[in-house]
Amino acid sequence: MKKLVLLTFTLICMLCIQHQAQATDVNSVKATIVKHAIEMGVDPAIALSIAKTESGFRHEARSAHGAVGVYQLMPSTARRMGLNPYSLNDNIRGGIMYYKMMYKMFGSVELALAAYNAGPGNVKKYNAVPPFAETKRFVAKIMADYNHQKTNPDPAILNAKAPVKALPKTPAPVPNVKVQDAADLQAEILDDSPIELDISTQTLAI
Repeated sequence: MKKLVLLTFTLICMLCIQHQAQATDVNSVKATIVKHAIEMGVDPAIALSIAKTESGFRHEARSAHGAVGVYQLMPSTARRMGLNPYSLNDNIRGGIMYYKMMYKMFGSVELALAAYNAGPGNVKKYNAVPPFAETKRFVAKIMADYNHQKTNPDPAILNAKAPVKALPKTPAPVPNVKVQDAADLQAEILDDSPIELDISTQTLAI
């Protein structure tokens, strides 16, 4: 009986450790997605939504059609962009880059997503989201998650936009001035009027 309890406890501990490791990996992937999206001028919310739908943020994901990684890139497509789809950073950059290309081509989030899934040729052919069940589900699922994030941003986005706290400044050491030395010091007052400083702040919007 004791062995059974011990075995059960060990299994539970192993599952907890594995779950915690997976959660850490997902958070790391999300942070990388947000970082690259901001650098590339793409809304990190849509970048996260695509990755969530494509792979659940799993870089080890592989599709029956040969697509790989977080953004389910076809190796041939990644190579044309000069990227290695099996590298996490390259896969993320490639996925965001491809979405950005599709958005520039069609000027619409929905059409860009449709082109991401079904190819730009099909979007041009129908001049709309192609009437394919898989593509319609793909677009609808991402748009639902994307709209949800507008009111409930992912923690990865909030962390990326959080202001960096400045470290407290170490006070400068007080000089050890002797009384007799201080008597020899002379100060010249240029103006006894108060000095006003005009400090302007600038806000950078991404």
